Amino acid sequence: MPVTPSANPRIIEALYAEALALADRARDAFEALRRQPANDAAPPAGGSLGADEDLAHVQASCEALRTTTRIMHCLAWLLNHRAWFAGELTELQLRRHGRLIAHFPASDPACIIHLTLAAQAVVHESERLYQRITRLEQAWQSQGMANAAPHDPQTDPLPMALIHLRERLGLALAEAGEPTRHVVPCAWGRPSP
Repeated sequence: MPVTPSANPRIIEALYAEALALADRARDAFEALRRQPANDAAPPAGGSLGADEDLAHVQASCEALRTTTRIMHCLAWLLNHRAWFAGELTELQLRRHGRLIAHFPASDPACIIHLTLAAQAVVHESERLYQRITRLEQAWQSQGMANAAPHDPQTDPLPMALIHLRERLGLALAEAGEPTRHVVPCAWGRPSP
């Protein structure tokens, strides 16, 4: 895969460092939020928090999980691309396993306003990071489709194995009396028989 103007090793490394720092800040912000008392008042006589405090804790926990998951998905995408640039992954492996999860749910503004300012900042920064990486992913996908090289069985035997598997499946279906004229699109842009 050629290096696109928007995805090169320097940008990937910078985003990776930024994502690591953001993961540390998220851990610190949400750990501080977890340790923060719900309010300064003493708990009720039964010793448990009220329903509003319970709801606030659950919402904060959900937002912490959503935010850290968003950051971890960004880190995974960046690690896969770092590995590709270092020659540790093939383009096929990267295309197969290096995709960013699309349409990750955004944070709920009604929940965010109840977080500390530090936690709110982390949530917003994680959303911006995810949007930036989504744009890189889209550019990478469109660039890869435009520059898709023809398949070379000498360097990548997997597609040939799939072609042979399709041939054997077609023979087995023909022996069973099933129609074999279905056109199944393959990943290399040409339909298989």
